[in-house]
Amino acid sequence: MKKKLYISLLKKIQLYSIPSSFLRNELAIALIVGEFLIGILGFVELEDYTLREAFYMTVITISTVGYTEVKPLSPNGQLFTSFLIILNFGIFAYALSVFSYYVINGEIFKNMHLNLINTKIDKLQNHVIICGYGRYGREITQNFTHHNTPFVIIENDPSVIDEIQKSEDKTLYIEDDATHDETLQQAGIKKAQALIAALPDDSENLFIVLTARQLNPKLNIISRASNPRSQRKLQLAGANHVIMPEQIGGFYMATLVSKPGATEFFSYITRESESDIEFEEIRYKDMPDFCKGKSIRDLHIRRETGANIIGFKQPDGGYTVNPGPETILVKDSSFIVLGSHEQLDKLRRYLNELH
Repeated sequence: MKKKLYISLLKKIQLYSIPSSFLRNELAIALIVGEFLIGILGFVELEDYTLREAFYMTVITISTVGYTEVKPLSPNGQLFTSFLIILNFGIFAYALSVFSYYVINGEIFKNMHLNLINTKIDKLQNHVIICGYGRYGREITQNFTHHNTPFVIIENDPSVIDEIQKSEDKTLYIEDDATHDETLQQAGIKKAQALIAALPDDSENLFIVLTARQLNPKLNIISRASNPRSQRKLQLAGANHVIMPEQIGGFYMATLVSKPGATEFFSYITRESESDIEFEEIRYKDMPDFCKGKSIRDLHIRRETGANIIGFKQPDGGYTVNPGPETILVKDSSFIVLGSHEQLDKLRRYLNELH
């Protein structure tokens, strides 16, 4: 009889008309625990039951199994039991609503999924934070996936998050506003090697750059810009590089007219899905101690790996194209190497063997 009453009461509850913020599993658990404590203390005080007897009476009262009382109840005890049963109607209905909401809407599995993602994000080291998963964000993630570069996406558009979740790739993401300090901290900004602000709004990118630079002074920050006037502001805010896609696109189209062969060749070697040619940067700080301070001639990179050093980045940021064999890798400098995928893999193994 009591169970039928519970079911009838539950049917009258319009589950989906209740705000999701009101349906909290923590509150449901707290209410159930509180109800148990009220029942136990009430039976102990009113009926002089032992804790074991009071616990038993509370269980059979709340569960509505209808077993015989431990001892005959006094008038006050009967009133208290009636109050406990009536109170249980509301608590049971609320707890069942919470459980139904989390199961039907998949909130339980969603929370498990998010906890798993957050655990993986906490373990990231030297990763890249991508703010915005628009056209440029997608292109960036494809490149990083190809090179096995660890990254995490920050995006606050629910439809885009749904797209990421349905993707076959196991992409790490955070559904939040990238301009918030706590969001960047959740993404592990203090352990990251770089951040890319790829939002379409320059003002939001500016805010992200400014915040990121304060949280991690050594971070390599790359920002997108739509307005030429934003470029200088982003650099002053702390961006190491500011990219203007429209400017790059215009330059590319112009060079296709003046230097079509050279431009098409460069485009070909940068399309990794079609070409086996890749670039690699060998930085001084990543080189074995044995190689630091040595010239290109002494490193024997081409002889041992087949890769070619086509550029030298000087400590002041300048570049030397096709550096001579006497060029020495010094502090804060790096070599730009060109080669096939196999040659660059051989280069990495060669440098590891020199450690």
